[in-house]
Amino acid sequence: MFKSLEGKVCVVTGAARSIGLAIAERYCSNRAKVVMIDINPDVVKEAEKLAAQGYTAKGIILDITNRDAVLSCFEQIEKEFGPIYALVNNAGIVDQRPFEEITADQINKQMAVNVNGALFCAQGAVKSMKAQKEGKIINFSSKSGKTGSALMAHYSAAKGAIIALTHALAFELAPFKINVNCVCPGITDATGVWSEVSSGYTNNLKLPREEVIKKFTAKIPLGRLTDIDDVVDYVYFLTVSGDYCTGQALNISGGREMH
Repeated sequence: MFKSLEGKVCVVTGAARSIGLAIAERYCSNRAKVVMIDINPDVVKEAEKLAAQGYTAKGIILDITNRDAVLSCFEQIEKEFGPIYALVNNAGIVDQRPFEEITADQINKQMAVNVNGALFCAQGAVKSMKAQKEGKIINFSSKSGKTGSALMAHYSAAKGAIIALTHALAFELAPFKINVNCVCPGITDATGVWSEVSSGYTNNLKLPREEVIKKFTAKIPLGRLTDIDDVVDYVYFLTVSGDYCTGQALNISGGREMH
């Protein structure tokens, strides 16, 4: 059974571009009240574009690694828009280098943005979800969170932690009818992450970009990279349906990841 999102408050982090922006647009097209969060100031401009089309959308510039700022932000969201129904923890960063070269600052940054930021935003959203006894939290892991990727040990560790966080929150929040799941996309075309990853592999493997693309596509049973709409479709499904689905890490990888 699919629920209407009309009037429901949906918060999307990392919403200034790419997958996060596409999720926000899908929510808007289904008449949700959409709050778009990003450290990138462009998030305000993108929200204004949606508002100009008649949708309820607001962009907020926020560093999700600052817990106090995150909790204050979510309090303001609830005051302005009402109880939060859905939170999509899409914000994340990627880095690539041989694991022997990874510094403490580099792994701490991966954990701070990819893990701590998701946890803090969930803390901010869950108060109103508990009060309503209803809510959907959708975290972003990765194929690399299940089968770690070479040259991305710290990123893989952070994305693996997101899966464990999802499991823990699913158990803890189930009594309040809050579903917590995560998605694990494969390499997703037309995103900033893919641009960075492909550039990294080009440099580290000493291969032309076209060869890098062929190398990765060859590992995918369905024969193509993930695209943004593939990911948005699953996030949308978890938002409007899937009430009996919680604690899951759903692969969106064309068969590249099967466990």
